[in-house]
Amino acid sequence: MNFMEIALARQSCRSYDAAREVEQEKIEAMLEAARLAPSACNGQPYRLTVCRGETAKAVAALTMGRGMNKFADQAPVMIVVSEEDYCKSAGLGAKVKNNDYRSMDIGLAVAYLTAEAAAQGLGTCILGWFDDDQVRALCGLSHPVRLIITAGYPAPGDPLRKKTRKPMDELVRYID
Repeated sequence: MNFMEIALARQSCRSYDAAREVEQEKIEAMLEAARLAPSACNGQPYRLTVCRGETAKAVAALTMGRGMNKFADQAPVMIVVSEEDYCKSAGLGAKVKNNDYRSMDIGLAVAYLTAEAAAQGLGTCILGWFDDDQVRALCGLSHPVRLIITAGYPAPGDPLRKKTRKPMDELVRYID
């Protein structure tokens, strides 16, 4: 697949084949893609915690409060993305420029990870609704959890949905 094919194929999967495990080499390919993502001063201020089996089920339960993410417990893999400390140069730059580089770096890593998942034939969904304190305790993390990624094979018959996005003229402006 070229990148545009991946971009068109990647969507938020909300129906997983719970009986189908994700091969270790596919998980490692996703993690390697995230590792290769650009970050401020190459600091990579995040940690990726891969949860499978009963731990994945427990993490999924912590994303399902108030009726949210009802599909999460179908996903055989949950990847917890937590924030880490800045490296010195990125921390200084963030302070001087009053910019949150960690959030950008995490977003880039997750974009690379989910794009590679799509290239591997996997579905993913990026979750922002979860119990941070409980996920941290479960995963032994000392820093805030920023996102949780569900990953697995889409359920048979799960359709590729048409992408609805803003028109280009609402997103792009050229200045000469």
